[in-house]
Amino acid sequence: MLDVKMPEAWRVLRIQSELVDGIERLVPLSGAVTVFGGARFTEDSPEYQQGVKLGELLAAEGVPVITGGGPGLMEACNRGAFDQPGTSIGLNIELPFEQTANPYQDISLNFRYFFVRKFMFVKHAVGFVGLPGGYGTLDELFEALTLVQTQKVRRFPIVLVGKRYWTGLYDWLVNTVLERNCIDASDLDLFHIVDTVEETADLIMKYMRTRE
Repeated sequence: MLDVKMPEAWRVLRIQSELVDGIERLVPLSGAVTVFGGARFTEDSPEYQQGVKLGELLAAEGVPVITGGGPGLMEACNRGAFDQPGTSIGLNIELPFEQTANPYQDISLNFRYFFVRKFMFVKHAVGFVGLPGGYGTLDELFEALTLVQTQKVRRFPIVLVGKRYWTGLYDWLVNTVLERNCIDASDLDLFHIVDTVEETADLIMKYMRTRE
């Protein structure tokens, strides 16, 4: 029985190591914006260019930018933030496909466990931005919404960029989820849908100035 339990004990130590390393590396951050977005967007896509601009706008104001560290829109945001006053951070995850660390990271952390990585996304965040993306982006979006809804974290801006991309999700929340009383009408106010990264940066910077 002891032999069976030993691998689990070592797993706990690996988890602890990831937590300690992540907390120590990111503790100097006074407040960051976490940006999610799909890994499959290419450099010539308009979404990629939006990501670069968003990273640049935030980091130019000295705001640290956190992404999942991978390709696509994660790379775009790190790329825009790189060499700006704000720090460009990538929280990389070991995956069998897609995830290769992009080269635009001032701080690069590697994670084996999704839940440890998700904790780091939230711990230093004063804003969340969702660019177009897939399951991972949706997972992080609803994680953030749930934490704010249940008051497990202080309310902060959650901004979705691209009305054409996100309006279908909003309509489903209104016409199905709210209609079935699975959420309250006030829960729809927990996030904003905008069309430009300039609007996004403006919303976040206004919020950050109220924290000073």
